[in-house]
Amino acid sequence: MKTKITIATLFLLVFSTVNAQKYDIKTAKTYAEISAKTDGKWENRKYIGGTVFKNVNQLKLSPEHTDHSFDIRYEGPGWESNKVGYRLYLDWRNAIDIFGKKTEAIILPEVGQDNFDSYHEMSDWGSDILKAGKGIGIGSIDRYLDNKKLHFYEVDSTIANVENKVKQSSVKIRYYGWKTASDKIDFTSELIIKPDQLYTEHKIKASKEIKGICTGIVKQKNTELLKKESKNKKWAYLATYGIQSLVPDKLGMAIFYETSTIENAVDAELDYLLVFKPATKAISFYFLGAWEQQPDGIKSQDEFVKYLNEKLELLNKKGKL
Repeated sequence: MKTKITIATLFLLVFSTVNAQKYDIKTAKTYAEISAKTDGKWENRKYIGGTVFKNVNQLKLSPEHTDHSFDIRYEGPGWESNKVGYRLYLDWRNAIDIFGKKTEAIILPEVGQDNFDSYHEMSDWGSDILKAGKGIGIGSIDRYLDNKKLHFYEVDSTIANVENKVKQSSVKIRYYGWKTASDKIDFTSELIIKPDQLYTEHKIKASKEIKGICTGIVKQKNTELLKKESKNKKWAYLATYGIQSLVPDKLGMAIFYETSTIENAVDAELDYLLVFKPATKAISFYFLGAWEQQPDGIKSQDEFVKYLNEKLELLNKKGKL
């Protein structure tokens, strides 16, 4: 006797298969988190007391929060693949930093647990390897207007979400009422990382067309600026390479961008910036850090350029990574 499989039955089979693939951090190759203290109290703009950091899927930023408030573990959300980790300073700086990993294991749950900023010291898993300072870090968002960077000093409210799936992890930040110059907008930033990859896809969207929304790479000493933009090609890259990690040792940083989305490139005091054309539709770009001590790490500028050119070719062919 033949069994007739209806569309509804087929849907249930597919649905069951997808949901059977549960996220397991022990075997995962990507991970995202945001971890905060909730049982202390605010004194001025510092969070005092509290026993443990608690991971949450969503966090609304406290109005008192600023840099070094000590309420959020490693100062914001973090995300990682089995190759590299990143974190975003969830305050006025809004810079993205790099965690260099010497292991393919998931490491973020242990970062900053023993001491608030212990990740600045090299450990078995690795360490923070980028000095962002007053710069943009790598691949984060700012606004550049009249030769000045306008940070996230004035925001009505900020909400961060994290999500972990079998094939990717992501962080989504929603900024409501971000005020710079005479403009006030809502802004969304989504950061997605996939297994076995160095890069993060960054999707951004503004509620209003304003000039000066930018991304970029913080300048460091002992580096070479690398660029590739070809006629009749949709994608290009901006990169730096050299002994620019905090170790110090070799680190490459890069941004892949669609040329049609960029108004101009700026060699600013602290950063190499890419300024986007005013837009309200979503824009995607990719950024990455390639550290020589990462698992199967890129150890020379020639290797780094080869890697960049391969990814660029794929982008120009398929339109995505």
